[in-house]
Amino acid sequence: MNDTIIKAENLKFSYDDDNTHSLNGLSLEIKKGQKIAVMGANGSGKSTFFLCCTGILKPQSGKLYFHGRELSYKKKDLLELRSKVGIVFQDPDNQLFCASVYQEISFGPLNLGIEEERVKKEVEDIIQQLEITPFRQKPTHALSGGQKKQVSIADILVMHPEIIILDEPAAALDPRHTVMVNHIVDQMTEEGITVLMATHDVNYAYEWADEVILFENGRVLMQGNPQRVFSDKEVLKRTNLEPPVVLEFFESLCRKGILDESLPVPKNLKTLENYIENISS
Repeated sequence: MNDTIIKAENLKFSYDDDNTHSLNGLSLEIKKGQKIAVMGANGSGKSTFFLCCTGILKPQSGKLYFHGRELSYKKKDLLELRSKVGIVFQDPDNQLFCASVYQEISFGPLNLGIEEERVKKEVEDIIQQLEITPFRQKPTHALSGGQKKQVSIADILVMHPEIIILDEPAAALDPRHTVMVNHIVDQMTEEGITVLMATHDVNYAYEWADEVILFENGRVLMQGNPQRVFSDKEVLKRTNLEPPVVLEFFESLCRKGILDESLPVPKNLKTLENYIENISS
């Protein structure tokens, strides 16, 4: 069974002319149910690719497939696509436009023609799940940054998408709201939703992701599991990224003979702490 949910073949897109491409022959595949960290320097094409995945932008050349079917840009097909592939923008103010939080979350399913009683129930479920109840009737413009992010995620979840794209979800959030958003992301993946996340946080990506895709100049520089990608110092340097702390620390302890190189590479600091505690005991 083919579990590829998104496939891009030689995508090219330019905002101005044929000499400057935001996407410059981008090809990749995304598997259903995966947690994908999309990383790279600013201007490497991440956001442009996301906008192509939702049909907001149309590549000048190349092909994009969803569940093996080439993406069509007819109005009906785009509406269907956007009910299955949702995007949460880096700046929630680019996404929120309704007068109140409740109206904002209701807008998408009502716009698809779903009956009002069903929409009410599903909106209530999402409001409760994401802990939005205290500000459900507030104007969206009066919310804090963290609250706006919660509502922008609720906008997408209420549509029951197969894929959620998060463009720098923790941008401009304080630590408490960052933890809250990360918890929401965990809930999505537990429900089997495929998550694509643009992030510059290598420590979070290393622990969270099933796969990491590094972009450079509108192309895929490297794609693979986090250990493989983050162990390649040369590609990290080309994308202005530093290795994850836990990986550097583990490699340092192995080089010094403190830890055995045959140990499984730890995914988080807790596992590394356990390795060290076992030595001292």
